[in-house]
Amino acid sequence: MAFDSTLELAPATPQPKPRLREHSSAVLFVQRSVDMLAVFGGLLLALQTHGADESGPFLWVGLIAVGLFMFFADMKNIYRSWRTGSVRTEILYTVEAWIAVFVGLFAIGYALPELVYPPGVMLEWLAATGILLILTRLGARHVLRVARGRGINTKRLAIAGTDALAHHVARTIAKHPWMGFRTVGLFDHLPTTQDESPRFGVGSESLTTIVDLARSGVIDTVFVSLPCPRSTDTLLEALSDTTASVYVLQDRRRGRLPWQSASEGEVNEALPVQLQRDALHRCWMEIGGIPAISVYETPFLGPNGWLKRLEDIVISSIALILLALPMAIIAIGVKRSSPGPVLFKQRRYGLAGEEIVVWKFRSMTVCEDGDNVTQARENDARVTGFGAFLRRTSLDELPQFINVLQGRMSIVGPRPHAVSHNEYYRKLVGGYMLRHKVKPGITGLAQINGWRGETDTLDKMSKRIEHDLAYIRRWSLWLDIRIIFGTVFNGFVHRNAY
Repeated sequence: MAFDSTLELAPATPQPKPRLREHSSAVLFVQRSVDMLAVFGGLLLALQTHGADESGPFLWVGLIAVGLFMFFADMKNIYRSWRTGSVRTEILYTVEAWIAVFVGLFAIGYALPELVYPPGVMLEWLAATGILLILTRLGARHVLRVARGRGINTKRLAIAGTDALAHHVARTIAKHPWMGFRTVGLFDHLPTTQDESPRFGVGSESLTTIVDLARSGVIDTVFVSLPCPRSTDTLLEALSDTTASVYVLQDRRRGRLPWQSASEGEVNEALPVQLQRDALHRCWMEIGGIPAISVYETPFLGPNGWLKRLEDIVISSIALILLALPMAIIAIGVKRSSPGPVLFKQRRYGLAGEEIVVWKFRSMTVCEDGDNVTQARENDARVTGFGAFLRRTSLDELPQFINVLQGRMSIVGPRPHAVSHNEYYRKLVGGYMLRHKVKPGITGLAQINGWRGETDTLDKMSKRIEHDLAYIRRWSLWLDIRIIFGTVFNGFVHRNAY
């Protein structure tokens, strides 16, 4: 199989094998909070119906019940993405977890009888909360079905492969639009048939087409179900030049889940090499009983995305308050140093490869933002005297805190490059576009490790991309904090900043 260009992925810094997480969901984060309210609400309803005293152990009993329910719910794996799962299975697991809570409460009652209400109250609580838990799940499914039926929160999906597994997944998605996927086609080297085309969009086309659609942004998710490992590897390498989320489908009939070998927790050697070596944020979901494991995915799914956004809002707000006066002084200095605007605005690639406008204090006599942008070099004649000081101290980057507050950027992430530089280096460095699975940042792992400034050699850019991808693989709030402190103490002034 041949593509227009096959790239070697940027080398990955050796890291411990990450734990495979299930595909998280913002909806399920809300569901967890609603379940807590349902537990307390059911208890309050039972107490009011029986005229029992609502004071006393009410708070403690409710908290114990919530803790037990969260424990048993996690054991039953309720708080995973049910975007592609059965509602009956979800309800069954939820009811089983709630019944287990009462077994635990009655056991606690033997040791602490003052924390258990009369049997009538307990049984009504069991029934009331059980009904509330079921109703909230049915309600959530209905809302999501309506929203996704109208195209809200819908992902455009392509399936690479035309075997029985690919067709099963395509039929499952076609029958259940509430899953939030819209299949645009099945892709392979085999010719399309009249039977397939009406049901699955454009029918079966070449794998080169799927890469072109991903590069152009027509599709944002790809499921891979190819029988040949070499074809899978080649396709995954080609898709690394896109910002699409990519998953590999696994047939359960092979006897074990795709990320495990005979020994628990060991990565299966039979998996495509890219799946083991270069996966970004390993996670998995199920489509009609078929596991799909991610190869390229963002770590900011569901609650992680909320946490990252909260981090950005809090830190950028504090920074803008503290830096308001210094930024005003810098603006005056820029205006007096040379003719031109105070702010330099340049088009960059942001999340998912979409163009954004990034702000900086102008440090040059020119404001280049065309198809050819020349990087600043040492002793660059275009840099003003005051601009050189701003660039050495990274003070020219301060307006980007406004970009963070706007949602265009993040405090920590891969540094944004000019659009022309992106288009140039994506052809030379494999996996370059994967850095756009997250928002660009004011600072990043590459910057605190010295890979900043001019990238006058391909090796320098490759090292920068290597660190950017390592950041996405290893992301955690603690890593962000480490990078922020590393920037404060080491990253502002650097010999490569000119």
